[in-house]
Amino acid sequence: MAQPLVKKDDDRDDEADYSPFLGIEKGAVLQEARVFNDPQLDARRCSQVITKLLYLLNQGETFTKAEATGVFFAVTKLFQSRDIGLRRMVYLMIKEISPSADEVIIVTSSLMKDMNSRTDMYRANAIRVLCRITDGTLLTQIERYLKQAIVDKNPVVASAALVSGIHLLQTNPEIVKRWSNEVQEAVQSKAALVQFHALGLLHQIRQNDRLAVSKLVTSLTKGAVRSPLAQCLLIRYTSQVIRESGVNNQTGDRPFYDYLENCLRHKAEMVIFEAARAITELTNVTTRELTPAITVLQLFLSSSKPVLRFAAVRTLNKVAMTHPMAVTNCNIDMESLISDQNRSIATLAITTLLKTGNESSVDRLMKQITNFMSDIADEFKIVVVEAIRSLCLKFPLKFRSLMNFLSNILREEGGFEYKKAIVDSIVILIRDIPDAKEGGLLHLCEFIEDCEFTYLSTQILHFLGNEGPKTSDPSKYIRYIYNRVILENATVRASAVSTLAKFGAMVDSLKPRIFVLLRRCLFDNDDEVRDRATLYLNTLGDGSVAETDKEVKEFLFGPLDIPLTNMETSLKNYIQDPLEEPFDINSVPKEVKSQPLAEKKATGKKPTGLGAPPAAPTSAADAYEKLLSSIPEFAAFGKLFKSSAPVELTEAETEYAVNVVKHIFDSHVVFQYNCTNTIPEQLLENVTVIVDASEAEEFSEVGTKPLRSLPYDTPAQTFVAFEKPEGVPAAGKFSNVLRFTVKEVDTSTGEPEDDGVEDEYQLEDFEVVAADYILKVGVSNFKNAWESMVPETERVDEYGLGPRESLAEAVNAVINLLGMQPCEGTEVVQSNSRSHTCLLSGVYIGNVKVLVRLSFGIDGAKEVAMKLAVRSEDVIVSDAIHEIVASG
Repeated sequence: MAQPLVKKDDDRDDEADYSPFLGIEKGAVLQEARVFNDPQLDARRCSQVITKLLYLLNQGETFTKAEATGVFFAVTKLFQSRDIGLRRMVYLMIKEISPSADEVIIVTSSLMKDMNSRTDMYRANAIRVLCRITDGTLLTQIERYLKQAIVDKNPVVASAALVSGIHLLQTNPEIVKRWSNEVQEAVQSKAALVQFHALGLLHQIRQNDRLAVSKLVTSLTKGAVRSPLAQCLLIRYTSQVIRESGVNNQTGDRPFYDYLENCLRHKAEMVIFEAARAITELTNVTTRELTPAITVLQLFLSSSKPVLRFAAVRTLNKVAMTHPMAVTNCNIDMESLISDQNRSIATLAITTLLKTGNESSVDRLMKQITNFMSDIADEFKIVVVEAIRSLCLKFPLKFRSLMNFLSNILREEGGFEYKKAIVDSIVILIRDIPDAKEGGLLHLCEFIEDCEFTYLSTQILHFLGNEGPKTSDPSKYIRYIYNRVILENATVRASAVSTLAKFGAMVDSLKPRIFVLLRRCLFDNDDEVRDRATLYLNTLGDGSVAETDKEVKEFLFGPLDIPLTNMETSLKNYIQDPLEEPFDINSVPKEVKSQPLAEKKATGKKPTGLGAPPAAPTSAADAYEKLLSSIPEFAAFGKLFKSSAPVELTEAETEYAVNVVKHIFDSHVVFQYNCTNTIPEQLLENVTVIVDASEAEEFSEVGTKPLRSLPYDTPAQTFVAFEKPEGVPAAGKFSNVLRFTVKEVDTSTGEPEDDGVEDEYQLEDFEVVAADYILKVGVSNFKNAWESMVPETERVDEYGLGPRESLAEAVNAVINLLGMQPCEGTEVVQSNSRSHTCLLSGVYIGNVKVLVRLSFGIDGAKEVAMKLAVRSEDVIVSDAIHEIVASG
């Protein structure tokens, strides 16, 4: 039996911890289940045992096949009881235990009998259970009953049938789709839940037919829906139709917007809120469209119900990100919510006010926040900190008061994520507001004097090493840095040594003093600290006041443009299979993401592997290079620069699945065709791809590697190589025909016939484009990388991109055209934004680093203009990037 918790005292709060199921064991409960076999059934006792079994199942307890079968057969005997409560527990147990196909037949007749019972409760539950455990064969037998149940006068029965239909749609869609007429009739039901479930099922039946969904919304928005729940569903479906249809170009109106506006005057609060939220989330919503929604949300702010206040302020918080001026009318109401007992509401109110407030209200808000911060949890404090950071970037003249606030809360108690959010905010403000640099660095220096988080200390020291030497008086930071060498753990000490060395390398006047401190570090008890100090002392010169060589600075503190995971993999491979020549860092692949090793082929087929290498390499780049170097015809092409993602050349579910990977070398391109034969009765031999390069004039074919045999469902490759001008991003279009000898295969023996027939199979065309010659290589700090490039290599020009649906579409188009790596999350464009800056980095063929800064703007007619600035290690490459954009 279950044992109650021992109570420590008489406090009533402890009673909440009592559980009647505490300590129950599966074995004991299975023993109790024998009561199901008693000649005189005790309905109450049986219900208690089923409850315990259900509890065990829901707690994740697993039953063996024998145990589950035993319980199932015992439960089926309870159908002889006429107790309604016990019968409902039996239904639940059968659903949860999920009997196997050979066991289902035992209860099918009982459930079908209950489905036609005069007791509505039996009927509804029997329908739910039967649809849960049945297969397609039985479903066709009971389909007639289910159709009748959908239009049943009893709402409980109708809802049960409709919900079962929603579940069955996932497994037997062709059967459920035949119920459309009955479901459409149920949509007109006066019962709220029936209408809600019917509308949900009807939409799921038609969801893949945009025209049908549009017609459904058109018919129902005329007033046929009375249920508030169904009305909320309809609003969501209406929003979907609005998104897909867009704005009428002639009138400027949105279809169905009037319906959403009318819903704002509905008597049910859930419908009003759903409509208001739908309006605020419309694409490119205008201030005129927003106004009625903002008005009703403002009314909700003063509601007595916390859930309405929370819903309203959360929605307004999202609107404030894109339309802050539209929310300013609600500021007075939101200020009263700062003292709301619900801290979630108060946090959202304060962060919304920070987004919508003007410069004159900043100081007043900061006073209110100071009192407010001590009452909320760290997760809410982080939201406030991020809002303050945005406010400071919006009003840079107020940086002093906002920076002081951040430094004050930085010294208070708090967890790692909270402190990290504050430090990140201060770092961003230092980078974006030049006047905030020295004060911000001092705040960070004071923080690391008493920082308990090693990660934050090392991050601040690294940042201090980058920014400190550029200030007017770098020497004032040395004390704080050296204190870390004396007082901190080994990880922080090592970081502090590197920071000291940066000051010595960048500030020549400080070098003698830095050398004294670094020599003291040679006696540290940690290897890493001593090794770093030794490295810096031996590379920074003799300690005299002299300028440090640029090459030394680049070697010690320059950005590493190679992903660390790739570096680790290459070093491991070198150690496992050492060569006579020393390790070359230029041999490390630079792709940010390694493509999947298994080649993707047509949807619905098994993936094609590379096949040739005996052991699976650690990345696709390594695998491709090893594969190509093992083929004598291509071994002399040199080092592989880049391999593209697979490009599909066949439709899904066709006889042969073929995709191509483009391998780019300095003066060659190799096309790897991954082929799969999907016909069991055929064997393909002498498989080649005939490539027509008439639309690629700069390419000339220099070799092929045919595929001897292609059995059923065994992926393999054939190759075609082309020569192109060295170091030039030649582009062109290639037509392809798969040519092979087909032999019939006896599927019983697997033996092919001796004679074969020559055949061909037309493949899709593909192109080699400029993006194929640029590697996606990210940089950790774009600003530093940009400034480290020689300004003379910069090329700037402006381009008109024509009309576009949105700014995001234009940004993605240029990113795809150039094939470069977006940096610092700048590929994400805020909805309804009128301007955007995107930062890209990469390596151009010939291993030339290149950085791109794109500035976009869009006007009322959706015409997009773009300013393109390029810096690279070679001015010719900067010009080439502009040529790619101009011709794209």
